[in-house]
Amino acid sequence: MPKGSKELTEARREEIIDACAGLYETMSFRDITIRDIGNETSFTRTSIYNYFRTKEEIFLALLQREHEAWACDITRFTESAETATAEEFASAMAEILEKRECMLKLMSMNIYDMEVNSRLENLVEFKRAYAVSLRAVEDALKKFFPSMNDGDRQDFVYGLFPFMFGVYPYSHHTEKQTKAMEIAGISLDSRTIKGLVQPFILKMLKAELII
Repeated sequence: MPKGSKELTEARREEIIDACAGLYETMSFRDITIRDIGNETSFTRTSIYNYFRTKEEIFLALLQREHEAWACDITRFTESAETATAEEFASAMAEILEKRECMLKLMSMNIYDMEVNSRLENLVEFKRAYAVSLRAVEDALKKFFPSMNDGDRQDFVYGLFPFMFGVYPYSHHTEKQTKAMEIAGISLDSRTIKGLVQPFILKMLKAELII
């Protein structure tokens, strides 16, 4: 770790993560290199290795930041709303998740490479953020649907989180994918992230609450 204040270290880490996020908007995970990321920062490329050893660690830090932001948004909703019907809850959660397109993309396409090629301590930090997001969802369920027991909430969480891994590819199709489906005779049902998530959450709630 480089010498300097904690604030400087954090600022440089954030600059690296920001550079990575910016590139990921127009480039693929495979094509982005540490050199590319370094070219987008205000300091030398070699300095990046003082903070991250691999590009996968940078992407994992980006995914961690996305989970932290997602958890904060869920908590903000939970604390601000007095009550929420199943329909209102599903709509709000879907809108919150729709803001995390980068998170969903990383989860569906690159999480294995990120986790395998990151140091254990980096992976632990990510898993802690992941755990916070799990608790944020559970806390929201406890407040708005007190009739749900621990098993019900666990069923909901373990339905939602695996489902999230498929949201991005089902809401974003490349031209080649679209053409291939047309040729294969597959009907393309284009939906937004919210259009996929909202009915799924509502169905899960109705199943658990027996509405």
